[in-house]
Amino acid sequence: MKVLLSIKPEYAERIFTGEKRYEYRKNLFKRDDIKVVVVYATKPIGKVIGEFEINGILKGEPESIWEQTKLYAGIDESSYIEYFSERKTGYAIGIKETRVYQEPLELTELNPKIKYPPQSFMYI
Repeated sequence: MKVLLSIKPEYAERIFTGEKRYEYRKNLFKRDDIKVVVVYATKPIGKVIGEFEINGILKGEPESIWEQTKLYAGIDESSYIEYFSERKTGYAIGIKETRVYQEPLELTELNPKIKYPPQSFMYI
């Protein structure tokens, strides 16, 4: 099973260059059979640009997750702290194999039923 995530372009790029090996989330999908994340790069790109295999998911206090992942965060600490402000729990999705699509896809090319990008995630 796959999930579609909306990710800011600068972070999406860092995922595919290998600089960012964790994708941070405030909320996570409930299903445990998700193996692949399909990446929708938000505006100004506004396209599905690739995917990655999940290499485990960390759940815990944001401070603890930062200590475990900061070397491969692909984000500065102040942005991380701001993102998780007022949260007691956070998630870090480990990124294993990545695959950049040769041609970025419109959402409708991925699935004709998808009209809008997900606010957080969407099962596909």
